[in-house]
Amino acid sequence: MDKTWSIQKSLELYAVERWGDGFFYINDSGHLVVRPRPGETSEIDLLELMGDLRRRGLRTPMLIRFSDILASRIEALADAFQSAIDDAEYPARFRGVYPIKVNQQRHVVEEIVQYGRSRGVGLEAGSKPELLIAIASLDTPDALIICNGFKDRAYVETAMLAQRLGRTSILVVDRFSELELIIKTARELGIRPRIGLRARLTAQGSGRWHESSGRRSKFGLSPSEIVKAVERLRIEDLLDCLTLLHCHIGSQITSIRAHKEALREVAQIYVGLRALGAEALELMDVGGGLAVDYDGSQSDLPSSANYRVQEYANDVVDALQRACHGANVPVPDLVTESGRSMVAHHSVLLFDVIGANQMLTGDPPPPVGENAHPLLVQLEGVRETIQTGRVEEAYHDAVQIRDEAASLFALGHLDLPCRAQVDALFLHCCEKIHEAAAKLDPVPEDLSALAGDLADTYFGNFSVFQSAPDHWAVRQLFPIMPIHRLNEPPQRQAAFADLTCDSDGKIDRFINREEGQRTLELHEFDGRPYYLGVFLVGAYQEILGDLHNLFGDTDAVHVRLHETNGYEIEHVVEGDEVSEVLSYVQYDIRALQEGMRRTIESALRAGRIDLDDSRLLRRRFEEGLRQYTYLSGDD
Repeated sequence: MDKTWSIQKSLELYAVERWGDGFFYINDSGHLVVRPRPGETSEIDLLELMGDLRRRGLRTPMLIRFSDILASRIEALADAFQSAIDDAEYPARFRGVYPIKVNQQRHVVEEIVQYGRSRGVGLEAGSKPELLIAIASLDTPDALIICNGFKDRAYVETAMLAQRLGRTSILVVDRFSELELIIKTARELGIRPRIGLRARLTAQGSGRWHESSGRRSKFGLSPSEIVKAVERLRIEDLLDCLTLLHCHIGSQITSIRAHKEALREVAQIYVGLRALGAEALELMDVGGGLAVDYDGSQSDLPSSANYRVQEYANDVVDALQRACHGANVPVPDLVTESGRSMVAHHSVLLFDVIGANQMLTGDPPPPVGENAHPLLVQLEGVRETIQTGRVEEAYHDAVQIRDEAASLFALGHLDLPCRAQVDALFLHCCEKIHEAAAKLDPVPEDLSALAGDLADTYFGNFSVFQSAPDHWAVRQLFPIMPIHRLNEPPQRQAAFADLTCDSDGKIDRFINREEGQRTLELHEFDGRPYYLGVFLVGAYQEILGDLHNLFGDTDAVHVRLHETNGYEIEHVVEGDEVSEVLSYVQYDIRALQEGMRRTIESALRAGRIDLDDSRLLRRRFEEGLRQYTYLSGDD
């Protein structure tokens, strides 16, 4: 072991303290630990936890949800707003709302309701199924149910009737045509509804989703439509039902400036509505967009944020207070839908490495003989060029020789053993060029990509499409690192390939200060168990995951610190069996079993299989239907 390596070096290498928000650290054994309650010393060793869960029958990959982190994030958001309200002497309150779409898993929603009860946390529904979840789950007195999304008669009726159950449901008019539906339904039911108007702002968000906001936004009313809506409600004697103004400028807003611009605009709309006679307007919902700093760079890069939660809360309070005081109107209660900020940190995906393909073995190629092919002799000359320090020239020469060898081979003028020698010597030259280039400042652009070209491929027992779909779809970066051996120096550069047979099934961008380095420093894979974690996956990833290659949901477990002794397992949600994912895509399991039986019987009659092998095949088929969709290390 390298005596100069330290825990601190691993913390810095994987930027744990920059993205971990105080929830993660490395112990003296070189294991990553979770500290679910900031400020407390209680911690959970991830490697030991995984071993415990495996002994309980759970399998890798597995998703671990830390309930205490979820509670801490809810408290942190509420505390930030309360601090801003107290400092500004703002005479209204904060009323947080969790958008169910961010993570719709039942236990997650139930825990948010449980941990948010003392803070009055409500729920946001963007569809009929989510509305049903909200009505059935949210029993917190006075907590809000914000009803967004496209609405039909059934949706509107359900939301209004929920008022008679004591639920505080607010129907947000996302499109002007919805207003007539709400008015008609209210008249027929004899219910005075709670109504919100969603403003379509000219201000745009920042980051990957900025194009979803602004004047061309899918949802929201223009200023002229807002004025028309007020007049329509006045005519129907429903203006006192208008209680909320809503806006939303997108998800993962990376720049605080974008928030400031939107807040200034919507604050003036709020003041304008009060001036039009909307005196019951008492809620300002600034939507979501509170970003998570996935890469820890505290910048406006797409996977980061150049502000903290407290700064965001301060700006929300300040914008509304300034506008309202300037117009001499009462300030509203403040509502946010900061779902990503609430849930991203609490989920960790753990997976094992099942193999590795090493590009560089460290063994130099055999010397080039006097009678070797001219291309090999030229590559030998490249090695001499590297030694003189002309590394960029050496790289260009090596690439030209490699490409010439490929052309000659395709035309039949170069045999396979010689082609193999050229490839091996080319890789060796590239390795030396990369080592030399690392000492240059700056590194030439055409040499900076060599790290990715020379990297190992580590094969992970997971599906990126199922467990981290945003990495594949929008190049979202997630912190990834080993959960053990962190007291050893990592000596390999690698990217990950998943279990799917799709070339896109890979993770080849990793956090750093330059938004996405192509490799990750890892330890040598020697066949022994090697486990890694993908962090901050609590928002959107589970519900966006698909069944590519029919890899289903992973095993999931909820873990809480025990008051007196270690931790306790609250909920275990077993991942999909093969039969379940087959049923998702409309396969009839009994029909498959019968089809296999008939095929085996036909093969027996034809003498292509004997009774022993047919029995083994049938057993494997039946067992396969009941097994985890991912690989097992039991055999």
